[in-house]
Amino acid sequence: MRLAILAVPLIMLAQDKPRARDLGVPFDGTPGLLNAITDIAGIEVGHTTLIDGPNIRTGVTVVFPRGKSTTDSAFAGWYSQNGNGEMTGTTWIEESGFLDSPVLITNTHSVGVVRDSYIQWNLKKHPDMGGWELPVVAETFDGFLNDINGFHVKPEHVFAALDGARPGRVAEGGVGGGTGMVCYGFKGGIGTASRKAGDYTVGVLVQCNCGRRDQLTNRSRR
Repeated sequence: MRLAILAVPLIMLAQDKPRARDLGVPFDGTPGLLNAITDIAGIEVGHTTLIDGPNIRTGVTVVFPRGKSTTDSAFAGWYSQNGNGEMTGTTWIEESGFLDSPVLITNTHSVGVVRDSYIQWNLKKHPDMGGWELPVVAETFDGFLNDINGFHVKPEHVFAALDGARPGRVAEGGVGGGTGMVCYGFKGGIGTASRKAGDYTVGVLVQCNCGRRDQLTNRSRR
């Protein structure tokens, strides 16, 4: 499971399904206007969702902590909750305390192409930037529902997610990097929320893909 306290053009499906609060599920706290990570000013989210035939269920999710119109860094930290969750660029976050790129999320075997594609995209946007690039790209495994060895994520899909990142409402569910996720034996995916505390608002984006069904009950031995 990946959680980002920061803060998605599909090749893009509209989201018209009700959210949990709309169905009367009680949650503590007061949400922001959209109950989304984009309730934090400046955050922009983009998705590219790839669904084709019975075997392709994958994509890319992009989170810009300060929007794509600026190159300003954001304060950052990271933590590995469990498992073998690869995330590029964490050494620089740990060393400097800064995030110098968006956070990009994709399937385990597409981390490389997403990383390289972001660098190409950013160099085109900022040709005199110079220096080096160590973007943050995180993986989660979608190989139960997706042909993960088909390498279906291409540079143009990464470019589309980057160019399409926007503030405002965030698509949730089986979209972007969350398209092929499974969580505790149920369909996983992307979720987002926010909570207000006085003058402050905390925004979260989750891509969920962990666990077994029995871990939701007291019968689990782990």
